Amino acid sequence: MKIVVALDKFKGSLTASRACDIVRDALLSARPELRVVSKPMADGGEGTDEVLLTTLEGVWIALPVMGPLPNMSCTARYAWLPKEPTAVIAMANASGLVSLKPEQRDPLLTTTYGTGELIHAAIERGAKHIWLAVGGSATVDGGVGAAMALGWRFLDAQGKPIGFGGGELERIARIERPDKWRIPAVEVLCDVDNPLCGEHGAARVFGPQKGATPAMVERLDAGLQHLGRLVNEQLGRDIVNVPGAGAAGGLAGGALAFMDARLAPGIEMVIHASGLDAEIADADWVLSGEGRFDEQSLRGKVVSGIAKLAAKHGAKMAVLAGSVQVSEEVYRREGIELALSTMKPGMELNEALMRAEELLGSVALELAARIAN
Repeated sequence: MKIVVALDKFKGSLTASRACDIVRDALLSARPELRVVSKPMADGGEGTDEVLLTTLEGVWIALPVMGPLPNMSCTARYAWLPKEPTAVIAMANASGLVSLKPEQRDPLLTTTYGTGELIHAAIERGAKHIWLAVGGSATVDGGVGAAMALGWRFLDAQGKPIGFGGGELERIARIERPDKWRIPAVEVLCDVDNPLCGEHGAARVFGPQKGATPAMVERLDAGLQHLGRLVNEQLGRDIVNVPGAGAAGGLAGGALAFMDARLAPGIEMVIHASGLDAEIADADWVLSGEGRFDEQSLRGKVVSGIAKLAAKHGAKMAVLAGSVQVSEEVYRREGIELALSTMKPGMELNEALMRAEELLGSVALELAARIAN
């Protein structure tokens, strides 16, 4: 029996690579005759750079850049794939929510400038292709900060440069291209289809988790609408009506406008890069999973992408997750045979995170017994 293990990260506890290793080792300890192939997965969110670096044999490049707040500096890294040559830049490394304490979260002030510095460094290194993974952002600045780091100028009505953060978008009157403009092919790897602004846009849907109050959400959304109008009028690009442009607080839309980028489903790109399709072609079972298996998992995330591949090749699929928030009826409708939770009834989240390796190994052993035939 061949089993392909293709798990995403378990946020806050396990990387995708470590999760896959734990499950593989548990399966083989219970049933040494199994043929188990490990393929760590990501969908454009946090950890995508690590998965691609491991899969495509890259190296880490680290450099000092601006953090999510203008007064912050940090050392951020990107994955360099020398064979291509390609840079995989996870915006969360420089501009992510993970870098801020709860009381520091303020999308009126947070900026993607540090992400732009990583992109600029990759260009200087000779990248011919850039994969920009946009999950985990602390920002709602429409990618304006990143564009500033690449030489774009955003001027107010008096012709003076605006400041950093989503609160400055409403002040932009004129957008000026860099004097010297060169950028390789940029692909934005995203796992959401939210537009730039409006009811389902970056500010209203994701702003609150980044620290935005209701009043701030209104201001940020108005700023993104204003930016979208200016980009259309002055650059001839429509970024308001593009599905996915709202990813990472509009960084995806800014990449369309200021980097001539293309948006791509992160999971599809990782699947292609990893050769997962070919591995599943002769598999009996495919195992996927993440920290929390919920309705969102079935919409553009790792589990949904793997489920489609399993169905294509007629392989059975199971999900291993920290918690399972999807009913059996719903996940079976998606072609998933089985979903097992590592968290036991009544268990606190902190305990589950601390015991993540042990609990995942235990549930993998349970799965090994349940798929005996």
